This record gives sequence, structure tokens and C-alpha cells, in this order.
Amino acid sequence: MSELLLSVRDLTIAFPCPQNGSRAVVNQIGFDLAAGQSLAIVGESGSGKTMIGKALLGLLPDAATVQRGSACFNGRDLFQNTPAQWRALRGTEIGMVFQEPMVSLNPAFRIGDQLTEGLVCRRGLSRQQARTQAIAMLERVLVRNPRDCMQRFPHEFSGGMRQRIMLAAVMLLKPKLLIADEPTTALDCVVQKEVLDLMLELTVQEGTALIFVSHNLSLVAEYTERVLVMRRGDAVETGPVRQVLSRPAHEYTLKLLDALPKRDPDAVPPLPKPPILEVNNLTVDYESRHGWWGKRMLRAVHATSFSVSPGETLAIVGESGSGKTTLTKAILGLLKPSGGAIRFEGKDLLAASKDEIRAARRRIQMVFQDPYSSLDPRMQVGALVAEGLRLDRSLSAAERRARVRKALDDVQLGGDFSERYIHELSGGQRQRVAIARALVVRPDIIIADEPVSALDVTVQKQVLDILVSLQDAYGFACLLISHDLGVVEQIADRVIVMLRGHVVEEGTRDQVFDAPCHPYTQRLLQAVPELYGNREDGFRVETRKLPPARRDLQYFQPEADGDRARSLVPVATRPEPGGGNPPHRAAVLA
Repeated sequence: MSELLLSVRDLTIAFPCPQNGSRAVVNQIGFDLAAGQSLAIVGESGSGKTMIGKALLGLLPDAATVQRGSACFNGRDLFQNTPAQWRALRGTEIGMVFQEPMVSLNPAFRIGDQLTEGLVCRRGLSRQQARTQAIAMLERVLVRNPRDCMQRFPHEFSGGMRQRIMLAAVMLLKPKLLIADEPTTALDCVVQKEVLDLMLELTVQEGTALIFVSHNLSLVAEYTERVLVMRRGDAVETGPVRQVLSRPAHEYTLKLLDALPKRDPDAVPPLPKPPILEVNNLTVDYESRHGWWGKRMLRAVHATSFSVSPGETLAIVGESGSGKTTLTKAILGLLKPSGGAIRFEGKDLLAASKDEIRAARRRIQMVFQDPYSSLDPRMQVGALVAEGLRLDRSLSAAERRARVRKALDDVQLGGDFSERYIHELSGGQRQRVAIARALVVRPDIIIADEPVSALDVTVQKQVLDILVSLQDAYGFACLLISHDLGVVEQIADRVIVMLRGHVVEEGTRDQVFDAPCHPYTQRLLQAVPELYGNREDGFRVETRKLPPARRDLQYFQPEADGDRARSLVPVATRPEPGGGNPPHRAAVLA
């Protein structure tokens, strides 16, 4: 057993409450953490996970107070620190990687300035020494061209690269304890694995203890040794990860495990129907500056074709920057395609008049990833949902109110929710409002762009169940954009896999998940470990077992091809017995 680094006893954090003076959001929590050991804190949103991390850094909100308890770090009680002692502690002894790196990194300063500032001010290094160490750390976290990275700004990087830079900034000061608060929530599964592997490698090499705050139980099982399960501020279960997750003793832990997305083996695919939306050879180009005066066109989406029928869910998966969202923006008319055709009920939208495009847009609705950004905080929920009906002159005022009430009831937000504001709702409730706003106009197609990526597993399950039940009731087609393969496996009928703007694989859900053709699809499926099992037999963590990649196909590989625009030919590789389903296709070089 390594030397004890952190000992938390009876930690209670409270906020003032008008009714009874104060309300505890963290209630008598205790745990020990040795040097080099890892602990996961798991629970739903609002369970108090982040409050514990902020308390250990002295970053609690002004209204919050530590009512009782102690946190002994390296032999001294953190809660007795003066403001100067807290400043000396942060970064050098306890570091924190936050959920959203774009908020943590200053957009006004270059990456190099932000990485070297702590080394110069806190470690006393010269500018040149700090720069050398920063470049070396960027190389360790696998940032491409680290010297160039030092001169760039945070907005010039993808989410995965920003998270690596944030990890490099924290680990440069070699803290004894690293707190990672949902560090990979918004990242696709491949980048997520890369970031977590790097984080674990760095902590092991430096002997750093790790507190990993997460709601993803499969990641907890893979990357930590011990786990603390929290519910509404209370610790309901704690112990070694394998023991707690394989044979959970508390009903709440079982509830979290049961809420994990899983495929329904008894699900019946929808009956074949004529497609309502057809995309044929669609391409999208962006204009990019080249040097001071020159410009060039960059192809974000290469020739892409697919169709979706009423009542069907088509999932588009791929890493960040693969062209998923660009494709949906082109369908909605928010981006002008460079070529191809988009047919809605047989009519080409690219050749339609403005009135026809407006009419089609009302029948194609969008559910965005972040409802807090897409919903006006100054409007009440009822007004937000009714907004989609403002151009429908066929409805009377009473009919509009009834339609809004029905939409809110459909997403299980009845009662007085119509009079509330967005800041008064939880994340799951906000996402339900976004679904109700899309549903109120009775659309034929709903495009859901990462609808549950920032939600914990239990709320995620509620939102997905609501979406599936509404699709059964109203028969709309759903275009699901996601990097969460568990969500896709749960509700999708067909799947398209995109890589660098190319469709590299297409097939039914069972074909793509059980027998993927393309190496990239296999990489996606094997990037994140999965929890299998049930209450009776227990749960286990496994990496998905897949058949070997086909050796008789030449696959499109952007890394080897320099991402040049090449023509892709879909090749039927495994027709289903009996010919009932469309063939499983993988993209190969012409």
C-alpha cells in the first residue's frame, strides 16, 4: 500500500435554503486515496460529484459552505487553508481537468503562453526552459506539430485536441493529485479512449493519484481501481471497481447499470416503406484561406447517398470532424451544397422555390445537442414550445394552447412546467423541452444531433425511451447524429459510418455492429469497453469481440491517402440470406 495522500472524513457541503436554513448537497462523505491510486466518483447529475472536487481545490461557489468534516492532504487539513495557501496549492499539488476545455483555456491567449505561465510563475523556470518543457509535454500527449501548436489559439483546435492541451497544462506542474471532472463527455469514442489512455499513462508515470468524476460506468471500470457511488449527496456504495460493478449491493447501483444503453433482441424492424428523404451524391465544400491572399476549397463532405423512410431511425456515426453535422446542415438548407441532390417526398430541395423550402423546413425539425444554448432563457417553456406554431395560420389560439399542452404531456412535462424558465429545469428536462418544440408541429422528420451526449445514464435512458415511444406514436423518421455507439445500438434501425467526409460503411444495425467490414468501424466499436450482464448473473466488463477485417477489400484510408477527394465505390460484401435486407456495404477505392 502506497503512502496515504488524501483522507476525507464526514465531508458535508450545504447551500442556504429559505425553508430550513440550509440544504446539504454533499452529506457526510468519506474516502481515502493513496499516492498513485485512482478513485472514481459516480452518480447522476446533482449527486454532488463535482462539489467534492471543487471543495478539494477551494473553488466552491460563494453560497456553498463546508459545514463539517475534514480533508487531510499530505498531513494538513485543506479546509483550514488561507486564500494564499489555496493559491499555492492549486496546480502545483492538486490539478483539475474540467469538463469543457474551451471554458478552461483562455481564448485571448496563445497556447504557448498558457502552458508556460504556470512553470514561470510557480516553478521559477526561465521562459526558454518553460517552452522546452511545454513542447515536450505536448509531444507526450500526442499533439501534432507541437511547436506550431504553441503559436495557435484554442479555437483553432478540435475538442479532443483542446482536451489534450488542457491535460498537458495540468500535468506540466506535476501535481500529486489530479481531479478529472467528466473530461471526455463531449468527445467521440476514439478520441475519448486516446485522451483517457494518455491521462492514465501520465498519472502512472508521475505517480499521481487520480479522482475521476464520471457517469460512464464502462469507463470507470476500465480506468480506475476503486469507485464511490453517490446519490443525492449520499455515498450509497464504495469499494473496488470490479467488486462493486460485478456484484452491486445497493439498488441504486443496479439502477445505474440497468440504465446503460443496450440492444433490444426482440425489436422488430419497421416495415419497408417508400423513402421520405433521399440524399444523392451530396458534396459540401468550405472556402479556406491559403496564405495572405489566396483561397482554396476544402471538401467537408464527399459524394454521399442515403435515404430514410417514415418510422425509421437512421444513425450517422463518426469522429469529430467527420462531416456528420455538416451533412445535416446541408439537408436543412443552412449550408449550400456543392453538388448532388436532396429530395423530400420526391422533390429536389436544391431546385425548389423559397416558399417550398420554408414549407419543407417546417416538416423537418431539429433537436440540438445543447438545449441551454438553443432555447431562449427569457421565454417560458410554453412560449418556447409554441414558437414553432407561429406561422401556422390554420390553428386558433385555443388549438395552439391544446397542441402545446399535448406536446409537453408527450414528453412527460405536464403541470406547471409551461410557466417555468429554462434555468429552472434540469438537463434532461431541457432536452425534453427541445423534443417537445420539435414535435409540436407534427414533423415528418426529426434530426437529433447528439441529443443525449451530456446527460447521465438514467436521464439518457428516460429521454431515449420518450423519443422511441413518440416515434411509434407519430411515425416520424429520425436522423440520429451521435458518437455514442451505445445509444445508436439501442434505437437505430440502420447505420452509416463516416470518416473524413466519406461514408465508409453502411448497413442495418445488426450488420454493422455484429459484422463490421471496415477497419475504422471496428476501431470505433472496440474503442470503449462495455458492461454486459444482468441483476441475476452479475455484470462484467469486456471489449467487443469482432471478426477479423476483410482481406479481400482495399479500404479507404485517409491517413495514407492525404485525404484527397477520391471516388468511392460501394461494394456488396455480405448480402443477407434470402435477400430480404439491403446488402452490407463498405467503401473501397475505385
